[in-house]
Amino acid sequence: MKKIFLLAAICIAASFAVASAQDALTMKDFVLSASRPYGIGAMNSAPGDGNHYYRLVDKKKIMRYSYKDSKTEQCVYATPEADGFENIKWDGFKVCGNGSHILLWTNSEPIYRYSIRADYYVADVVSGHTVKLSADGHEEIATMSPDGSKIAYVKDNNIFIKKLHYENDSQGMVDDGAVQVTSDGKINSVINGLPDWVYQEEFGILNSLTWSPDGKTLAFIRWDESKVPMASMTMYEGSCKPDSARALYPGHYEFKYPVAGEDNSEVSLWCYDTEASALKKIGLPMTDEDYLPHIAFSGRNDCLMVTKLNRLQNDLHIFSINPATGSVADVYRDTSDSWVDSELANSVTYTDRTFVVPSERDGWAHLYEYTLDGKFLRQLTTGNEAVTEYYGYDSKRKLHFFQSTAGPLDRVIKCVDSKGKVTVLGTTKGTHKATFGSDYSYYIENYSDALTPNQYTIRDFKGKKVRDLQLNEKYAQKFAPDRVPRREFVTFSNDGYELNGFIIKPLDFDPNKKYPVIMTQYSGPGSQQVLNNWGMDWREWFAMQGYIIACFDGRGTGGRGKAFESIIYRNLGKYETIDQIAAARHMASLPYVDADRIGIWGWSFGGYEVLMAMSQPNSCYAAGVSIAPVTSWRYYDTIYTERYMRTPQENKAGYDYSPLGLAENLKGDLLLMFGSADDNVHITNEMQYISKLHLLGSQFNMMVYTNMNHSINGCDVRLPLYQRVLNHFDRTLKNK
Repeated sequence: MKKIFLLAAICIAASFAVASAQDALTMKDFVLSASRPYGIGAMNSAPGDGNHYYRLVDKKKIMRYSYKDSKTEQCVYATPEADGFENIKWDGFKVCGNGSHILLWTNSEPIYRYSIRADYYVADVVSGHTVKLSADGHEEIATMSPDGSKIAYVKDNNIFIKKLHYENDSQGMVDDGAVQVTSDGKINSVINGLPDWVYQEEFGILNSLTWSPDGKTLAFIRWDESKVPMASMTMYEGSCKPDSARALYPGHYEFKYPVAGEDNSEVSLWCYDTEASALKKIGLPMTDEDYLPHIAFSGRNDCLMVTKLNRLQNDLHIFSINPATGSVADVYRDTSDSWVDSELANSVTYTDRTFVVPSERDGWAHLYEYTLDGKFLRQLTTGNEAVTEYYGYDSKRKLHFFQSTAGPLDRVIKCVDSKGKVTVLGTTKGTHKATFGSDYSYYIENYSDALTPNQYTIRDFKGKKVRDLQLNEKYAQKFAPDRVPRREFVTFSNDGYELNGFIIKPLDFDPNKKYPVIMTQYSGPGSQQVLNNWGMDWREWFAMQGYIIACFDGRGTGGRGKAFESIIYRNLGKYETIDQIAAARHMASLPYVDADRIGIWGWSFGGYEVLMAMSQPNSCYAAGVSIAPVTSWRYYDTIYTERYMRTPQENKAGYDYSPLGLAENLKGDLLLMFGSADDNVHITNEMQYISKLHLLGSQFNMMVYTNMNHSINGCDVRLPLYQRVLNHFDRTLKNK
């Protein structure tokens, strides 16, 4: 009997060991996107109905759900099982009109980082009849009119409109083809409706097609980029999605990219009358160098609202335009000694009577309400907290909903009533985000903090929880605190400023030992890495390999008011670098840190800051990894660079202070990594920097990713990328 029990015990122990081995975490669990917390997928609030929302299920069906009752659901659209639809899987959808039509798309192809070209279809919810927008597909920014009678889209840089009508209920929609609105579109010359590269990247707008409420007028922006210099990227056959046409001879991808100080696209505003089939240009008080970052109809057909920003981005105007008469009224202006935040310029919300606009005029981003003709009504929010998102106005309850900071680290959902009373919906700790239904009766909250993975719940307009959608319980168990280290929030002072940071220590941390440190940062204007939200990536994995990970947000980062952010104006890299070196020295002063084994890591602006910090006389970094860095702001685009630096002609000294200009001071063991087809931070940055290092006789390590863009993603390349980073730090910090 004892032998039997002993054998059983051995078998049980072995089974536990196998289970433990199977459950062991690896780098894959931290650096691949499949390991992120579960989301809830694409959702649409029901138009005009605040009690329901739509979701795409299995890429085949559109389901309608009740916010209040999880048992109430209805299939409003199912992909036809014949007529060529058998193999279609939808990439996304949008419910339009009063819910009578659904716009769907498939075969999505990325153009730049955020824009796509796809095959679009429109479905009639009543009959289930589905029509393709054009026979050969490949449309961009398909946009349905509010009444569901027309769809505008862009193809080959021109705008088309398809009108939807019906013969009878049994036949459903009839396809009469499309009307071509513009004919001057030409690749790398003129773009109608679709923003050019720099507008997409830096203003974050992907679509300028804007319908009037009655669907009779289509407004849009035209980009003339004929004077913009051409950028060219060499493309190879590659092994990730190989292109056999380039097997023996590389090819080129060319597009218009305006670098700082060079020509931008000239933009103009146009309107198309669908009843008269008449296209006309709207005259605006602007120069060829001004930007039009935002257009939208108010709730009125005779009131098109247009935002204009000057090239230096410190003078913003909003115009009210009557498309029928072409009359233009200047109804709002905001100016700054540094820059007007472009996100604020794109965040104006209009009704049929008023508009709400964010401004940092008192030192913090707050909401202001005006009539459509420009009469100031009231300031909606005040105090030393910044509004970070405006959700909209509930006209029934007379409530404005928004997200704001609650101290630099937390984000909360609030509302303000007609008397100015502000109410916090939920708790003030952690990061709360909201997606409201169309009448603001309910919203879906996405909540997380440093200890809690994303939790999705439905709440009513008072913040009371109605039900749970996704709590990520299994995910939380997988990354439990006894398995994975957590962030500890810390502060330290430099130059009279208290800087926020976090530290991640190994699970078996021993305060009597000396550890190597990897400093991680982004440091770009308005950004924040130190937030009370969920994060689980390479940082935690590296800490589990015996490193202390430290991150500090220096001057210029967000969440602390305009003065803290704008101190970097005309001097990118100066104060950020001072603060990052001070943060490293703060870490070196801690009793459990080995001051001789401190490294620094960063991507994009963070990669730029790595090079800046490693090229200072007082640098204390033994090693660094710089991924896709800007090495001179002269090589980067107009909108981003000039916002903070003005032009090279106006600010030569500011532009000269760069990694390229400081290359002879580079100290420490550098690993430089970048993609050869980065359309954002062009390879010119790295090649010029490499050339300078060669001239100086400097030694460094390098990894180039063939045909990869700024994100260096696809074909599971992220796993070997992070392994290479870890190997570099193991060699230079651990084994030093």
